[in-house]
Amino acid sequence: MNEFYVLDVETANADYSSICQIGLARFKEGELTEKWESLIDPDDYFDGLNTSIHGITEEMVQGCPTFNQVYPKLKEALENKIVGHHMPFDRIAINRACELHRLGLIETNWLDSAKIVRRTWEEFAYSGYGLANVAEYLGIEFRHHNALQDAIATGKVMLKAFDKSEMNLEDWISRVRKPISIHASSSGSIKLDGNPNGPLYGENIVFTGALSMPRAEAGKIASELGCNVGNSVSKKTTMLVVGIQDTTKLAGYSKSSKHRKAEELINKGVDIRILSERDFKAIACD
Repeated sequence: MNEFYVLDVETANADYSSICQIGLARFKEGELTEKWESLIDPDDYFDGLNTSIHGITEEMVQGCPTFNQVYPKLKEALENKIVGHHMPFDRIAINRACELHRLGLIETNWLDSAKIVRRTWEEFAYSGYGLANVAEYLGIEFRHHNALQDAIATGKVMLKAFDKSEMNLEDWISRVRKPISIHASSSGSIKLDGNPNGPLYGENIVFTGALSMPRAEAGKIASELGCNVGNSVSKKTTMLVVGIQDTTKLAGYSKSSKHRKAEELINKGVDIRILSERDFKAIACD
């Protein structure tokens, strides 16, 4: 599952159904593959505050399609798809517009990128996770409050989060339903020296993926076994433990960056053993 859409809207006034611009971006295999945007005639008044934010005026939308007219395109593109959005506003706006125009809700799997951000970067866990702030932190340049620009930026934020967390789209659909604190206790940087008396003394181990135990706990177990525990895969790495969830991912970018790096090094003759968390636990209990 390597495809998702991102949707963003702007509204004419405080009523979420008064959509005056829609931007839609499609990402597949980590790349932006399609994009679409349109001004929308909301058949509603424009509040000066909203116009001051996005720059769209009543005159600009004259002759533009109404939400009724673009609805078939949206439904065809998004029905039964994973659709990213940053914060609840865009999702609510689309649903409110459907209700206002007596159109059926578009059945999608909504995925809030703000929830992903809050579980990926500790500095954004409880504040500062607005799109503009996060994009600036990640070096993503865009023109804020243009629906298409916002949609593309949101998609890029999601891709960076996938890479940093070493979790893919399918993993995140489940992860956003869990508390933020789980991430903090299950991952993070660890670097430990191995116990000289351990049975695996001299091994250099790295963990990747979503483990069933906190990453710090896994590192402590590995250290007691004699492994030097690191954070990144290199020519010195001798063991890579892959989270149980990752063992079901068969190819391409569904594997973590560490997993792919290890495979590249193995192909170049570096002796690295890749094992599942289940196998690691078996070694620890032996």
